Amino acid sequence: MNRILIGKGELPVQLLARYGNRHGLIAGATGTGKTVSLLVLAEGFSRMGVPVFMADVKGDVAGLAMAGVSNEKIRERVARLGMEDYANEANPVMFWDVLGSSGHRVRTTISEIGPGLLSRILEVNETQAGMLEIAFRLADDQGLLLLDLDDLRALLGFVAENRKEISKDYGLVSAQSVAAVQRALLSLEREGGEAFFGEPALELNDLLRTDLSGRGVISILAADQLILKPRLYSSFLLWLLSEMFENLPEVGDLEKPKLVFFFDEAHLLFDDAPPKLRQKVEQVVRIVRSKGVGVYFCSQFPDDVPNEILGQLGNRIQHALRAYTPRDRKAVKTAAETFAANPKLDVAEVISMLGVGEALVSTLQEKGIPMPVERTLICPPRCRIGAITPEERAVVLARSPVAGKYDSPVNRESAYEILGRRAVEKETADSGTERIESGRPPERGRFGDFLWGTKRRQGMVETMAKQTARTIGSQIGRKILRGVLGGISGGSSRR
Repeated sequence: MNRILIGKGELPVQLLARYGNRHGLIAGATGTGKTVSLLVLAEGFSRMGVPVFMADVKGDVAGLAMAGVSNEKIRERVARLGMEDYANEANPVMFWDVLGSSGHRVRTTISEIGPGLLSRILEVNETQAGMLEIAFRLADDQGLLLLDLDDLRALLGFVAENRKEISKDYGLVSAQSVAAVQRALLSLEREGGEAFFGEPALELNDLLRTDLSGRGVISILAADQLILKPRLYSSFLLWLLSEMFENLPEVGDLEKPKLVFFFDEAHLLFDDAPPKLRQKVEQVVRIVRSKGVGVYFCSQFPDDVPNEILGQLGNRIQHALRAYTPRDRKAVKTAAETFAANPKLDVAEVISMLGVGEALVSTLQEKGIPMPVERTLICPPRCRIGAITPEERAVVLARSPVAGKYDSPVNRESAYEILGRRAVEKETADSGTERIESGRPPERGRFGDFLWGTKRRQGMVETMAKQTARTIGSQIGRKILRGVLGGISGGSSRR
């Protein structure tokens, strides 16, 4: 199988496997059939042995895991399209979830996501982002591994306490910038973002799986809750795409892609994105093709994707757009201008007349030449169209090839433990010096050891006491502070 049947116009409209890594766009107004086109492409790639990664924003993509049910309407469309081999069937699926409730837990480390994307997630300004760059550089130079938010918080505390010395070597660090980033971390934690950071981190090879029959496994990220945090959602998908770009080997043009990546609600990636981030996305999209990865953006309007990237998308499926507003009319014009012309079609007119399940389609054909845009009746998917039950999801998770691998967190030694140990050693050394200078005996005796512990334990106790006094940076301290301030201010939610 070297092609996917998308639908039929005057002739069958197909996507050739060898051009599946030339990227694509699925666009159209809400309720016009974008999800069906998404399902058709996903199960088509899976049937040809290509793994797929996609986000399930509304909960209806999960139906890929279950066989569809025929009805009169589907049978009529199958007959019109001449799909002689059509049969309802399920697809091999793995469910993932950043929050861990609807799929295997997805994590990455602070070090892996880097200061650039972290700044976007935290929504900090340029000055604060520059401070994060310094903190990450310091962590690299000091051999401090940043795995989770505890590590980052410990690092920020270290930077705050030593900002004068750090400013001399790395650039100016202000207490205000550190405090602003710490507040942003509190906000991220409150929204549940801490679940995304830690170990075991996601391994890319687990997204490049095929099943025993050779079909590509479809990885579905549960994003119905994640989409409520648009910066985290878009930054996570961009991080994942960047990881593929950086870690997969160069393979050139293959007979079929190694992986196809669907980016739903694509406008969230570019909304308020700084120019540097747009350039990064453009670079990744342009070059990741040579790694055998195809990227397909899904959004309501074609101009949700910047022109620099839109020009790299060789396969287009455009569902209906209703030209009710100036924004809609601009989108219609953009769609009409970006298709390969068909003298038999007035795209600008037809695009507002398409019915549900119809689309204007243009794909790359032999020698990479785009076919003239065709008004196409889209194929019905073979899987279920719609959501699945929690019981059905549990069955899929139980038989997953990575079942249990990502469920339990791992907390190995990193910046939090290293900086904590250094603080204990420093406090112990300072405490010993103070005793000698003051003439106090270095030992408390057996009773003293029983009450306060040995010198090592005593130093740890003293350090912990001092750290408790500086509770603003710790989770317990934040809760205490928030409770006190809430009481004084009459329970205000702004803390």
